[in-house]
Amino acid sequence: MNPTPVPPLSAADIPEVTANISSPAQRLQSLLADFLDKTQATFSLVIDRGGSILCQQGNLPESTDATILAALAAGSFAATKELAARLGETEFNTLHHQGKNANILVSTVDDDAVLMTVFGPETTVGLVKFYAVGTVHCLATLLKEARTSPDSQIAISKQDFNAIGNIFHQ
Repeated sequence: MNPTPVPPLSAADIPEVTANISSPAQRLQSLLADFLDKTQATFSLVIDRGGSILCQQGNLPESTDATILAALAAGSFAATKELAARLGETEFNTLHHQGKNANILVSTVDDDAVLMTVFGPETTVGLVKFYAVGTVHCLATLLKEARTSPDSQIAISKQDFNAIGNIFHQ
């Protein structure tokens, strides 16, 4: 079964929730807040593939360290993606962990980032996946803009991502 192609988005396609916000960082925050509101999820992180947090929104339990959660999610996603590749699966963009009281959905944003969402029994994986599709496309557009904007508060270059990854390969 082939996935349904999704047309590329431009900055004009990003939901109105971010329309009057000029800072890419604030637009990311607003987009995640809207996503959490629509899905009734608890918490979302946009993380790079090395596990560094680029943006976060929502509430985790006090005893949970978002930095550690991000690093573990990035590692889990990378390991599962490699497993899929070894089985010949070329299309891998979502990872779902189901628990008794909490679920985690990790979705590909672009080549450098993923969206991790934590949600409980008050919502469904289907609803979270549904809204995640549009959200990751908008996040990809905003991150691309942030990476290329000279006056962005979160200017992230390919070199930054590579440098982070190289730290762990030394």
